[in-house]
Amino acid sequence: MKTLAPGSTIGMLGGGQLGRMMALAAAELGFKVHVFTNEIDGPTEQVCNAVTHADYDDKKALLEFANKVDVVTYEFENIPVETVNVLTGVINVFPNAKVLEVSQDRLTEKKFINDLGIETAPFKDVSTLEEAEEALKDIGYPAVLKTRRLGYDGKGQAIVKNEDDLSSARKQLNNDSIIIEGFIPFDIEVSVVAARGQDGEVVCFSPVENNHKNHILDLSIAPAQVEDEILNDAIDKATKIINELNYVGVLTVEFFVSKDGPLLRVNEIAPRVHNSGHWTIEACPTSQFEQHIRAVCGLPLGCVKFSGEARMTNLIGDDIFQYYELLKEKGASVHHYGKNESRPGRKMGHVTRLFPSIG
Repeated sequence: MKTLAPGSTIGMLGGGQLGRMMALAAAELGFKVHVFTNEIDGPTEQVCNAVTHADYDDKKALLEFANKVDVVTYEFENIPVETVNVLTGVINVFPNAKVLEVSQDRLTEKKFINDLGIETAPFKDVSTLEEAEEALKDIGYPAVLKTRRLGYDGKGQAIVKNEDDLSSARKQLNNDSIIIEGFIPFDIEVSVVAARGQDGEVVCFSPVENNHKNHILDLSIAPAQVEDEILNDAIDKATKIINELNYVGVLTVEFFVSKDGPLLRVNEIAPRVHNSGHWTIEACPTSQFEQHIRAVCGLPLGCVKFSGEARMTNLIGDDIFQYYELLKEKGASVHHYGKNESRPGRKMGHVTRLFPSIG
């Protein structure tokens, strides 16, 4: 385990809002951040110490970047695996490339989870319309057709309610590498934000309940209003996953909670700090962002206990125009991501509200 001293520089792959909040947390601990991004004037760049603008397959730029930092991490999961492999040859990169190989492919991810004895939705790997028709005989309708790669916030998927929907869904995705998942009628989605240090210590934040609008996270409520037995099981499963990956940093596991069948099924793994963990900035002694910085720098993981209730609401698209009104609201902690253009479905900021426990 290598412990970095304050004043060291963390290399950050990616320049979005998650990197921004990690950079702010790093600064509070006395670290500098050098971001590597193919985006100009992104949210992280506005608050970091240095920036390299280059493509993620630019090996020369990557090696020059590595020479200027003391450790490397990343803020989104679609970093090319080869990018991480190039850097790993010359510097420590956390998390490792293995988790990207697992999480970037929905088929690989679900097989990995099932191999651990953890339930997911039933699924089949298909590449032709005929294979999809055959798979649906086992899985049944309704089902969800998904691309194996590059799917998030509802992208890369289509619901198939009956046989007539299949052909149009296949054309909509326009991709030969797909899987079919059984549609899970769940009651609640919960997520567990977990952290693992270089020494193998695992600390989990309180599981949260997530509500979506148009396939994008709208509201997270901590703690999730679910029986303790289910919440503890979710924490145990997240811990099993993060240990099996030999992960260093913050990872999030999303679960479906159902009354019928298995109570808990994993929806997906996100190898990064997560939108559903933003509430931790105000509610916990150590936020998910600080926890990630602690882990990749070889520092002890921090305390994550909190009492009461926290509610985090995303500001999506034109919601950001509520900014000035929200600033007038007592008890509302408003975060603006510094993006200069509002678009439908674009995450522009968030607001967190804390409610003390009663009694």
